[in-house]
Amino acid sequence: MKKRAVVICPGRGTYTKETLGYLKQHGAYAADFLDDIDRRRQAMGEPTIRELDYAETFQPQLHTRGEHASSLIYACSYVDFMAINREKFDIVAVTGNSMGWYLTLAFGGALDWASAFTVINTMGSMMKNEIIGGQVIYPLCDENWLPSQKRMSDVDQAVQRAAQNDGVEIYPSIFLGGFLVLGANKAGVQALLKELPPVENYPFQLINHAAFHTPLLRETAARAFRELPESLFQAPQLPLIDGRGCIWQPYSTNIEDLYHYTLGHQVVEPYDFSRAIGVALKEFAPDHLILLGPGSSLGGSVGQIMIENNWKGVSNKAEFTRLQAEDPFLLAMGRPDQRRLLA
Repeated sequence: MKKRAVVICPGRGTYTKETLGYLKQHGAYAADFLDDIDRRRQAMGEPTIRELDYAETFQPQLHTRGEHASSLIYACSYVDFMAINREKFDIVAVTGNSMGWYLTLAFGGALDWASAFTVINTMGSMMKNEIIGGQVIYPLCDENWLPSQKRMSDVDQAVQRAAQNDGVEIYPSIFLGGFLVLGANKAGVQALLKELPPVENYPFQLINHAAFHTPLLRETAARAFRELPESLFQAPQLPLIDGRGCIWQPYSTNIEDLYHYTLGHQVVEPYDFSRAIGVALKEFAPDHLILLGPGSSLGGSVGQIMIENNWKGVSNKAEFTRLQAEDPFLLAMGRPDQRRLLA
């Protein structure tokens, strides 16, 4: 009997030094797909996906640029999605984090191959000349992955102090399990890095990330509507779970609404990945969650969301770690040991 699975698509920050060469390792059988992307990028005067992925060294200022990272992550996730053994797994829904919403549209069938590239490349290239603001990530949970009232209070107080500076704008951007991503203008980012109490490696500014999912990107949303027509979109073939936790079903999706959510609300309002995963668990009751690559950096956030929902009886980090070691519920294509169970 097939196992029911919800697929999770990664966001922008997942192509890193550790995942360099991901396509070189896993992409051989998807040559036609990669050829198509590379031809499109060559025609635009951009380095090909293979040139970027096959590079000898990871260059943060090159590989993390939106116009490169978005296509790289799309290609890696596509390779992983197509590698899932459909004789073993029945994909019952697709969701994702932040940029992962565009991948969700692609793998769920709301965008065809060419349209997906157009949307992903266009949205990823919006900040090619100048990045609007930035994003800062900070933990709201303790070392056991349980909510920390102190850290939540610290964030509230830090934001209040930062907001007293002239010209500062700060907004919630992404609810990411036990982490909060704040979007801000440049003055706001600097204020946050100064005011947030140090916790291990945090606060941390995400490299080459704009203040997505905040009102600072209103003009970006307006530009997206001008450049991307509604005709690119179609009814999905699989249920999609968006950044509000709303489900778009194949036979009841209003394409105009999907278009306006994707280029409007989703760009300028907070993205609630925690709610999306909570809905995936409660509404679809999957046997497994499958996390697409590159990498598996969202695994911790998914574990924290499982704890929040007491899913599988998991109530802390140690129990999640034990479950994953004995009978993994979350399967990540970016981990060789778990990839073997999926591909």
